[in-house]
Amino acid sequence: MSSKLSHFNQDGRPQMVDISHKVSTARVSVAAGYLQLTPDIVSVLQQGSTTKGDPWEVAHLGATAGVKATPLNISLCHSVVIENIQIDHHLDAEQYRAWLCVTVQAQGKTGVEMEALHGVAIGLLNLYDMLKAVSHSMTLGPIQLLFKSGGKSGIIANSWDICPWKPPSNLT
Repeated sequence: MSSKLSHFNQDGRPQMVDISHKVSTARVSVAAGYLQLTPDIVSVLQQGSTTKGDPWEVAHLGATAGVKATPLNISLCHSVVIENIQIDHHLDAEQYRAWLCVTVQAQGKTGVEMEALHGVAIGLLNLYDMLKAVSHSMTLGPIQLLFKSGGKSGIIANSWDICPWKPPSNLT
């Protein structure tokens, strides 16, 4: 990979990357992250519902909206036709962590890692919103790209020891 930043022109001004010459390929990205909780919030999540409804369902909807809204929030991100979004969650009660994992698939000229990362962030913020009535003592992140395929970078797989999901070996 080049160490040159791709989102700047020869004058050092920000610009979208020109993808007009690229061919469409299958693109897959997987990202995960967590919300650090308190014991009382973990208890609420273990009960499965709050007065506002099921926090996990709202987090899933938020993650979906986050994936779809990525080009509106990441200034130089291209619009991509999303073909599939898969969202998984996991409560690690021992470590007080609410995990979210977002997988995004598309056929296109540019990757979907920003969509997966943005989906995790927005999903976790929706979870925070659902749980803040219990306590505001939550911390968002970290969030990490676990897997990316398609395009000139090839396959990128990042392991994360504490993450309940491992980079997939069967997605291309």
